[in-house]
Amino acid sequence: MTTNTKPSFAQVEQLLQARGEDALDEVLNVILEYFSCVTGTIHVLNCVSGLLDLKAQRGIPDSILETVSKIPIGKGMAGLAAKRHAAVQVCNLQTDQSGKAKPAAKDTKMEGCIAAPMFLQVGQDDELFGILGVAKPTAYDYSQEEIADLDDFGRIIAKALS
Repeated sequence: MTTNTKPSFAQVEQLLQARGEDALDEVLNVILEYFSCVTGTIHVLNCVSGLLDLKAQRGIPDSILETVSKIPIGKGMAGLAAKRHAAVQVCNLQTDQSGKAKPAAKDTKMEGCIAAPMFLQVGQDDELFGILGVAKPTAYDYSQEEIADLDDFGRIIAKALS
C-alpha cells in the first residue's frame, strides 16, 4: 500500500472510524471528489450468498438500481473485477464492445469507468472484501497511480469494516 499522506485518505479513515458502515455514502462522496467522478458504488462480498451486495451508491439510475444491488461474481465490471482480483476499466462505456460491462450499464450515461477489488489483508494473504467503482461522464483511461489510489481506498474501507 502506498503512503497515505493525502488528505482524502485520512478523511475516509476518520469517517469510517467514527461511524463505520453508516459513513459509506459520505466515504463514497470523498472518493468520487478525489477522482473527479460523478457516479460510484461500493459493493461488499456477502460470504453467505457469494454475491456482491451494494452498500453505497451515487448516480446509479433507478432503472438499473435493482440489477446492481446484488452482483454475481464474474458478471459485469464489478463481477469481473471480483473474479480476476484486478481492476477492470472501460475508457468509454457508451461505445465499448469488449463485453466487460452489461448493456444496461449504458443507462448510467457514464463513459470512463473502473471497478477495483477491495482487499482485506489476512495474515500474508489478500482476501476479496468487495468492489469499489467510480465513473466519469467523459472518456477516460485511469492511470496506474490512480488504480493504486483506488486500491488504497479499498483497503482502508475493508480494514475499517472487517
